[in-house]
Amino acid sequence: MDIVLYAFTALLYGGLAVAGWRSHRHATVRPMLESVPPMPAAVGVSAASGMSAAGRALLCVALLAHGVLLHTTIFPQNAMVFGFAFALSAMFWLSAGIYWIESFFFPLDGLRLLVLPLACVASLMPLTFGGVRVLSYSAAPLFKLHFLIANIAYGLFAIAALHAILMLLVERRLHAMRGGLAQRHGTAAGNGWLSNWLDTLPPLLTLEKLLFRLIGAGFVLLTLTLLSGILFSEQLVDRALRLDHKTVFAILSWVMFGALLTARKVSGWRGRAALRWVLASFVALLLAYVGSRFVFEVLLHRAVV
Repeated sequence: MDIVLYAFTALLYGGLAVAGWRSHRHATVRPMLESVPPMPAAVGVSAASGMSAAGRALLCVALLAHGVLLHTTIFPQNAMVFGFAFALSAMFWLSAGIYWIESFFFPLDGLRLLVLPLACVASLMPLTFGGVRVLSYSAAPLFKLHFLIANIAYGLFAIAALHAILMLLVERRLHAMRGGLAQRHGTAAGNGWLSNWLDTLPPLLTLEKLLFRLIGAGFVLLTLTLLSGILFSEQLVDRALRLDHKTVFAILSWVMFGALLTARKVSGWRGRAALRWVLASFVALLLAYVGSRFVFEVLLHRAVV
């Protein structure tokens, strides 16, 4: 049954990703054939209206299938199996779900072309990296709450990081156009596939507003994750905090995201520096669990929980 869910989930994500790229390529090639210049992304006008109703329905089916797959593989027969591959799969499942919700309100085709291929690959990773069994405390209600909150926070920050990448690309294009690079490089800067891909995005200010909403929600959940982790640690080992690599990187990412939100509130921090700070904070969060488990499970072949 699990292998059928793996195949079905990957097929849906992959099919939607391929359909999105083909649609984007067709939209890119047709204006060139008709000798009609495309609208620049600099003015913030979207060249696409977002996903179709059929596309949203298929993505909803993919999300349901992926969710069932995660539940049956992570919690088999009242036990728990987890590892970095399962963490990535859950992260991009939530990211795809957040994108699905966003697509009802904003034309985010450019984001779809990033999220769906990553979700497709991540959904298959547990087949190669099976994780480890966690038996001692997987049934504890506090642990399940901690696990749920942590994974939602990961998903929010993952989709925020993808937003930041797209915004950096848009900012780079805007600076290139202002500096006259588009004229010097001709169609490579103005009519290429990257420019047309960026044309599918909402205005930069809208993306920025979405980004900081995601970070704000993620920061609240990350705070709850740390607090529930402390309570769970007290319940399990009678120690409020264990300063291992996971805890250190989790606290570091919490401090970095908190500093970003504070700087945004106090001084209106924005631009490339803020976006790079978002990515650096997300990398620290990845190292808190996914990266450390990858090192232990794959490189060192040690089982950790």
